[in-house]
Amino acid sequence: MNQSASKSGLRTLTVVIITLIALFLLVGGVWLATIGGSFYYVIAGVLLLIVAVQLYKRASGPLWVYAALMLGSVIWGVWEVGTDFWALAPRLDILGILGLWLLIPAVTRGIDNLTSSKVALSSTLAIAIVVMVYSIFNDPQEINGVIQTPQPAQAKAVDGVAPEDWPAYGRSQGGERYSPLTQINDKNVKDLKVAWTLRTGDFRTANDSGETTNQVTPIKIGNNMFMCTPHQHLISIDPATGKEKWRFDPKLKTDKTFQHLTCRGVMYYDASNTTEFATSLQAKKSSSTECPRKVFVPVNDGRLVAVNADTGKACSDFGQNGEVNLQEFMPYAYPGGYNPTSPGVVSGTTVVIAGSVTDNHSNKEPSGVIRGYDVNTGKLLWVFDTGAADPNAMPGQDTQFVHNSPNAWAPLAYDSKLDIVYVPTGVGTPDIWGGDRTELKERYANSMLAINATTGKLVWNFQTTHHDLWDMDVPSQPSLADIQDKSGQTVPAIYVLTKTGNAFVLDRRTGQPIVPITEKPVPQTVKWGPQTKGEFYAKTQPFSDFNLAPKDKLTDKDMWGATMFDQLMCRVKFKRLNYDGIYTPPSENGTLVFPGNLGVFEWGGMSVNADRQVAVMNPIGLPFVSRLIPADPNRQPVARGAGTEQGMQPMYGTPYGVDISPFLSPLGLPCKQPGWGFVAGVDLKTHEVVWKKRIGTIRDSLPTLFQLPPVKIGVPGLGGSISTAGNVMFVGATQDNYIRAFNVSNGDKLWEARLPAGGQATPMTYEANGKQYVVIMAGGHGSFGTKMGDYLVAYALPDKN
Repeated sequence: MNQSASKSGLRTLTVVIITLIALFLLVGGVWLATIGGSFYYVIAGVLLLIVAVQLYKRASGPLWVYAALMLGSVIWGVWEVGTDFWALAPRLDILGILGLWLLIPAVTRGIDNLTSSKVALSSTLAIAIVVMVYSIFNDPQEINGVIQTPQPAQAKAVDGVAPEDWPAYGRSQGGERYSPLTQINDKNVKDLKVAWTLRTGDFRTANDSGETTNQVTPIKIGNNMFMCTPHQHLISIDPATGKEKWRFDPKLKTDKTFQHLTCRGVMYYDASNTTEFATSLQAKKSSSTECPRKVFVPVNDGRLVAVNADTGKACSDFGQNGEVNLQEFMPYAYPGGYNPTSPGVVSGTTVVIAGSVTDNHSNKEPSGVIRGYDVNTGKLLWVFDTGAADPNAMPGQDTQFVHNSPNAWAPLAYDSKLDIVYVPTGVGTPDIWGGDRTELKERYANSMLAINATTGKLVWNFQTTHHDLWDMDVPSQPSLADIQDKSGQTVPAIYVLTKTGNAFVLDRRTGQPIVPITEKPVPQTVKWGPQTKGEFYAKTQPFSDFNLAPKDKLTDKDMWGATMFDQLMCRVKFKRLNYDGIYTPPSENGTLVFPGNLGVFEWGGMSVNADRQVAVMNPIGLPFVSRLIPADPNRQPVARGAGTEQGMQPMYGTPYGVDISPFLSPLGLPCKQPGWGFVAGVDLKTHEVVWKKRIGTIRDSLPTLFQLPPVKIGVPGLGGSISTAGNVMFVGATQDNYIRAFNVSNGDKLWEARLPAGGQATPMTYEANGKQYVVIMAGGHGSFGTKMGDYLVAYALPDKN
């Protein structure tokens, strides 16, 4: 083949490629335009066809036309999404590469008067490059403020918790996730190194659920650290060395039908601690029991186990041989149907425990009842059944709890001065269709319940979502903090974070709002497809003035992809789904749910520094699609349990099943543009977001062959953050395997370290032998797709020579 023929072939190949791109954009663009979307793709397709024809005919204008297309695309992109690098990338990447290709002499050889048109095309490509480079440093999604409030010289004592300890899931049972330690601070955190690593040896097996996860936050009291594993092995650890002292195996009986296999944390009780807990006569006498110091472990097959904190042996005087059966008096009981995954709370007399109920399986599931047991004997003291006419009615030989009553799967919180336990509840399953729900079944759903820890009587309740059809549970442990109201008075507050992004701030004594809450109208109809059978919708929903939701309503401008091709398809998919903002009703056609099932906030919660009146958190935003599938409500279940929270869910006993999935492009990427994950700092005096930064990369989300440099994009995370008086926020959680530290004042990233597996857990910090440590569980998350492992990793500053 001679050189001339080779050049002709290159031009022909270019014409074919441009023609194919043009036809795709024309067909997809016309489709999008007819359903109310942007006309850009039609215009781009026409211009590319003109380029292809002129190039084929060796006419004089193809580069001029392409230069106009390139410049117009830059202007259109900036108009749609501003200077957002990741949002601009799919709008300009293919066109930019093709524009550079057209500058190759062999492609355009033989066309007259090329010099000026090449200059024009080169200029528009240069403009695109300048805009992209500028956008790297000028992200419209980030907020770059500074929290000015200084850290007080003396931290306030919290429930008698020693500064060097972390004795409960949220450090105190108030769930503040804040430590007064300052040895590690914003000046030296960059020097952190691995101090020790513990391998638990507990791995997912072939018989385990797809939702097998490592979400534990260890606790530390004195010279002991305690943690639980996915199979609920309780391990005692030397906090200075990471060496295992003893291990207790509750012999969990699990199988693939469990919707969850995890242990987020354990509870500790010390009879001699009369400051943190109530000091009743029973508590004072408890030192004579077999286990004056004990650790309570929730076991996923429906048990609560008490273990001697000193010896690792079961407390035989608690319940039956150290355990109570949480399946007792349960309707429709089956292994994994009622599943305690999160730590409860412990008062001086009572251990309070709740659990999850399998979502979206059937209308004949166990109860979501909350219970209080004697802290020493395991005797059932009280119940609060969220679906019962009398929630405190004790079960007996002829009575059971109410099936499918709203459950409380997230960690609980406790105010020892008020003796109130705060219980975040979800919706009564099935989640996505509620046509048959009674008033009683919805009375305490999606709520924050304030319950007297000694009696089980309701003090107050606040509902965060009415008639929930979107799985908008209250997903995280609330945080208690004394804050200043607008009049300057100190108010005992509770922060209730929700999947919707609302952060409800209430007086924890009464449940009255501190930050204004407004009931607003929400969508009532299904635009595409038939109306849902037998369903009704709440006319309004509560919205807090303190809200971390990404934005009020998505548009097709927010759709994304790796290229302009899958971005176009995402825009078409978006326009064909039912979506009119948050709380759009589920539908047979398919409804976009945003915030999605993972929510803006999940079980990680927030970190509150009441000393400084500052909070930090890591909100996310990833849309899901729920599609109702008509079915015979009288069909018989073919299996028990679900094994996952995504995909096809049967909802037996209702006229529908439901398919729940992330809203993804044809290439498997989120259809909503990044960021999908952030860290944020809030001034609690005003409840304004002062800074907000993207967190995380897609380094560990792609096959090794296609891995990109670890460029910040903002990825989803599961797990919470902590903060310290050293002005440092620590967080793992993200889909890439890192733990990171940020400056609490301004959100600047100060440090990051690679984890050996996914860090879908909330870290903690403590001091041992005069050294401060930061610890995180790197064990991965099954359905989240991160690398599984069994590593508990501790970081500390190097010893001085």
